[in-house]
Amino acid sequence: MTMHMVGPWLSTTGKKKGKKKFRNADVANKARQNAESWQAFLDKWGIKDSVKPTGKPVPKSTWMGPTVNSSVVVDPRRLTHSIPSLDTGKGVAAKKEVTQYTGTAMLGIGQLHKSNAIPVFSKEDAIDISKMRRG
Repeated sequence: MTMHMVGPWLSTTGKKKGKKKFRNADVANKARQNAESWQAFLDKWGIKDSVKPTGKPVPKSTWMGPTVNSSVVVDPRRLTHSIPSLDTGKGVAAKKEVTQYTGTAMLGIGQLHKSNAIPVFSKEDAIDISKMRRG
């Protein structure tokens, strides 16, 4: 991929929003009323605003979200901290049997390339493997 000149929409600088402009006074008044009613709602439920008075947001390291002044009621049925899993004594699956060659036809294991181990069944196969011939 090569570097190209891109437009200012991909820039991370200059992202501050300016003063909000409304198309007319009625819309501006409606926005102010909505903001006041929202603030009244937050005050009614005791939710503190997480924005500093300067208008700058609180850094994320200290921001814990809006705080609500309420007491938490715990359901008495939920007094156990953990519930142990049911142990049946059996495993989750049957163990695979180890496959092991028990015959006499295989002479040994040859290595064709790097970690490519292949079985050798005849002397010709061993000669081919030593000459790096693939079958």
